[in-house]
Amino acid sequence: MATAKKAAAKKAAKKAPAKAVKKTAAKKAPAKKAAAKKAPAKKAAAKKAPAKKAAAKKAPAKKRTPNAAFMKALTPSPQLAAVVGSAPLPRTEVVSKLWAYIKKNKLQDAVNKRMVNADAKLKEIFGKGQVSMFEMAGLIGKHVK
Repeated sequence: MATAKKAAAKKAAKKAPAKAVKKTAAKKAPAKKAAAKKAPAKKAAAKKAPAKKAAAKKAPAKKRTPNAAFMKALTPSPQLAAVVGSAPLPRTEVVSKLWAYIKKNKLQDAVNKRMVNADAKLKEIFGKGQVSMFEMAGLIGKHVK
């Protein structure tokens, strides 16, 4: 049915002068747009109202400063130094270098990416063959001073 209307409109456009076609098209288009805008506008207004209230309650966001404890340079144990180096590093850098080592040697479990399969060097640090990435930070804490 829609194709029949389109075909009729094309025939009328060919027969009628160009100005008349523009006027009819201009008259029909706003009516359709207005009908389409009314329904979503109500839904959008209902969704936006709670968001504005929540945003008004929150204080302006302050720029976060890193905790000094995380930035303090720590000396790694000899076992950890074999992986990340012997220079004193902040805890964040130790974890970053450990992940670089894990990715370089493809030690992340293929099925469950949250698990790390330990090689000989990492077994000395972790104490077991497979560790979750959440336990890893705790196990590293024993090897830094």
